Amino acid sequence: MGAVVVASEPGWVGLFAGLGERQFRRLVGLVRRRGGGVPTGGRPWGLPLEDRVLLVAAYWRTNLTMRQLGPLFGVSKSTADRVIDHIAPLLALAPVRRRHPADTVLIVDGTLVPTRDRSVAASSKNYRYSTNLQVIIDANSRLVVAVGRPLPGNRHDARAYGESGVDQAVKNAPLLGDGGYRGTAALIPHWPRPNRPLTPEQEAENTVHRRARARVEHAFSRMKTYKILRDCRLRGDGVHQAALGIARIHNLALAG
Repeated sequence: MGAVVVASEPGWVGLFAGLGERQFRRLVGLVRRRGGGVPTGGRPWGLPLEDRVLLVAAYWRTNLTMRQLGPLFGVSKSTADRVIDHIAPLLALAPVRRRHPADTVLIVDGTLVPTRDRSVAASSKNYRYSTNLQVIIDANSRLVVAVGRPLPGNRHDARAYGESGVDQAVKNAPLLGDGGYRGTAALIPHWPRPNRPLTPEQEAENTVHRRARARVEHAFSRMKTYKILRDCRLRGDGVHQAALGIARIHNLALAG
């Protein structure tokens, strides 16, 4: 059966990956350098590497089942499943291992991802079993710097910040957070106390803080155009791998 969706058609790349042709070539080049083009020792892949990368992006974008996704690319559901298992880890955003430039400001926040795997999920404030996903972005470039390990959705942000490992990406840079990050290294808004309302200067500083922090909410909005982050059926490390891969694609789309 011939493939219906192919990476050689720019329209499919834009629809499923949200990338231009040059950006998609860079993504495929990354996967190739990480070993995605090397034979796995079993039967050779029926799809070229470009189509396999697009298949994974399409899965994250649409959240289709394997039975629905396979025919779109002219493969069986089991082959589609093997492609995702092989390629998804190679798309992951790498952790930051260097110090940030002196003018870097980071922003942290958590978002709830509805997740079927209850080993990494809990009933949370969205009334669903969800995972708390901690994300740090660069306030200037708006690129995702780090995505923490998924934790149960009832975990408080201040606790999840340290337990997810996302704090390791902060290094020397100042970090902005909301009031949920009390007790961490994050700079949080001024908080009114009983009989001690905020001064006009503090209110003005809080306004600047909120406007800056809105950038991380915009990042969540862009990442959640990939529907797998709205109802994730993956188990184990699948949630984390999907979030890291989507963060990589998000950064490519922004950086060009």
